[in-house]
Formats: sequence, C-alpha cells, structure tokens
Amino acid sequence: MPMWGQILTGIMLVAMLVLLWPSAKQMLEESRQAENPDWQGALFAIGGVVLFVVLLIAMSRA
Repeated sequence: MPMWGQILTGIMLVAMLVLLWPSAKQMLEESRQAENPDWQGALFAIGGVVLFVVLLIAMSRA
C-alpha cells in the first residue's frame, strides 16, 4: 500500500474513533446498570450451543 493510503487509513481510523466514542461511552455506562439475569440468559444459550457442538463432534467420531 502506498504511503498516502496508509496515512488516509490512519486518518479514517482516528475519525471513526472520535465519532464512535460518545456511543461507546454510553453503552459502557448502561452495561454497568444491567442486571445479572440478563447475563445468565446469554450464558445459558451459549452453553447450550457449545454442548450441542461437542455432542455433534462426539457423534461424528464414533
């Protein structure tokens, strides 16, 4: 990539960070206020998918 392309990419990354910072800050503040049952539901779903994948792998090796 030519030097001007790298400089332009760097400028775009900095601009994106500056534009997204207020939204990211708000999301972080709201995530601190989230209740634990929200996380428990998400972890339950992820755990179910992991167990299903492990089951499929075990069945394919047999």
